[in-house]
Amino acid sequence: MKKTSSTKDQILHLLKKHKKLSVVDLEAFLEITGMAVRRHLNNLENERLIESETIRKNMGRPVQVYFLTKLGEEQFPKSYSNMTVEFLEDIEEMNGLDMIDTLFQNREKRLEKKYMERMDQSDLKDRVAELVDIQNENGYMVDWTEKDKGTFELIEYNCPIFEVARKYPKACSCEHSLFQKVLKTSEIEQVCCMSKGGEHCKYIIKEKISL
Repeated sequence: MKKTSSTKDQILHLLKKHKKLSVVDLEAFLEITGMAVRRHLNNLENERLIESETIRKNMGRPVQVYFLTKLGEEQFPKSYSNMTVEFLEDIEEMNGLDMIDTLFQNREKRLEKKYMERMDQSDLKDRVAELVDIQNENGYMVDWTEKDKGTFELIEYNCPIFEVARKYPKACSCEHSLFQKVLKTSEIEQVCCMSKGGEHCKYIIKEKISL
């Protein structure tokens, strides 16, 4: 590890290498105080890059250890996105754009089935909260607020499939469709999209209008 790297980067690299480390472990590796280590860990937890769990041993006090989240893992270089786009381009060249659309639609169906296993709430607000939890687990860095009674704003600050979505807008339209299905409302508007140049992806969600 380069000495010029930040303490934040050093912690991420140490957790990538050793999987789980305690504050004491990190003190030894970094040669800084436990207080300083905890300050950096708190910042990394706030950024959703790491999580912690308590390990109970047969003897002695329980130990809290830290590990990378999925979002933390994504801080390390991977060529998956570029490779995926290349595969899709090959499929498009061999079978046409309709085949690409079918692939995204199939993915939407799989996600719908998976998401619906957790979306048994009768209230829209509770369904939105559950959707946010699911998307955060998948690395989308989502926040949400209730703007008015029955109106919600959902913002995704990270897009794990950004390169794919930028090349194939069908990916975004399928996400929109997926949200409508799992939230059980057609009143969802995407007002900002990263793949179209926006700073984030924003959705306005309302209760389904009864006619």
